[in-house]
Amino acid sequence: MDKTLFDLPFFEDSHRELARKLTAWARDTYHDRVHSGNVDDACRARVAALAQAGWLHYCVPGHAGGALAKLDSRSLCLIRQILSYHDGLADFSFAMQGLGSGPISLFGNPKLQTQYLPDVAQGRLIAAFALSEPDAGSDAAAMTTRAVRHGDKYHLHGIKTWISNAGIADFYTVFARTENDTVDGVTAFVVNANTPGLTVSERFEVCAPHPIGTLLFDNCVIDASQRLGEPGQGFKVAMQTLDVFRASVGATALGFAQAAADMAMERAQQRPMFGATLADQQITQAAIGDMHTDIHASALLIYRAAWQRDVLGQRTTKSAAMAKMFATEAAQKVIDRNVQIHGGLGVKVGHPAEMLYREIRALRIYEGATEIQQVVIARETMREHARGDNT
Repeated sequence: MDKTLFDLPFFEDSHRELARKLTAWARDTYHDRVHSGNVDDACRARVAALAQAGWLHYCVPGHAGGALAKLDSRSLCLIRQILSYHDGLADFSFAMQGLGSGPISLFGNPKLQTQYLPDVAQGRLIAAFALSEPDAGSDAAAMTTRAVRHGDKYHLHGIKTWISNAGIADFYTVFARTENDTVDGVTAFVVNANTPGLTVSERFEVCAPHPIGTLLFDNCVIDASQRLGEPGQGFKVAMQTLDVFRASVGATALGFAQAAADMAMERAQQRPMFGATLADQQITQAAIGDMHTDIHASALLIYRAAWQRDVLGQRTTKSAAMAKMFATEAAQKVIDRNVQIHGGLGVKVGHPAEMLYREIRALRIYEGATEIQQVVIARETMREHARGDNT
């Protein structure tokens, strides 16, 4: 891994120490990014290991047992970058603990925070984030899942799908309509996995295996105290949570890209080619130059967005969208070049280059597809122009 990226001015010494310690731990813990066997067991094992080593403490704020006083975007990005460099499933497990509990950290009342967050940090509870529906993915405002209030209870009806950790999560942050059919009519709730009326109706496999499936809510009754924020604030809860974690998706892509670039360099230097090595060929050197330029450009966008949130206290809707969009698209190119440099080995199932190729693809879709990020960036830019922010 190119450790010069940790010298960027966006970091404090504490971030560089975090990177040093986590890099050493991950190097000793993960030796092969290709995993097999039961993926549920693999994720549970990774949550336990991350908790025991203390890394999950960065997923929650200090008053709930967290490592820092509040969620720190730069730390989240660093952790995801380093974990994804070594093991994609470890990164996934860390990310879901943060994303699933993030709405509680940001909007939960003291009782909910005490009830869930310390156990998330200790790995005793596995979290999940349930926003997407069969016909409401990129357009989250089109959701149809409803929560009807009866006294001090809410009755949930509907379907959520593409839910990571479906089947192994102990609780889900769920978004449902309560008020009206606009974005102002969505409310967020914490729903325990064992609540009657909630079932995992389907599990399916994706190209980079992890627990994912469909949730069915059939008159699932929860207490009103499980609500996050006020009625109608659910879209705000979702978007502010995604703003925290969206840049970290770019950081995962950055870790994948760095792993691919290092893999490509090693292969190119070892592979004999026309009386020299593959690395001696100018066309290979051009590819390596492009790969590393994309990696450094990604890092600048990712950590600028994280720094803006942490230090300047700014909304990062636009900068996080830029970071996520550029880094995931760039990583796809870097990893594709790595496959090309490996030749036939690059498409052999079970080879680390092939595993990276499968791991990167979903990042250009989840937490807002590339096309959605383009729209977000354009809309934010037009708003800035209308306000005169750019003049």
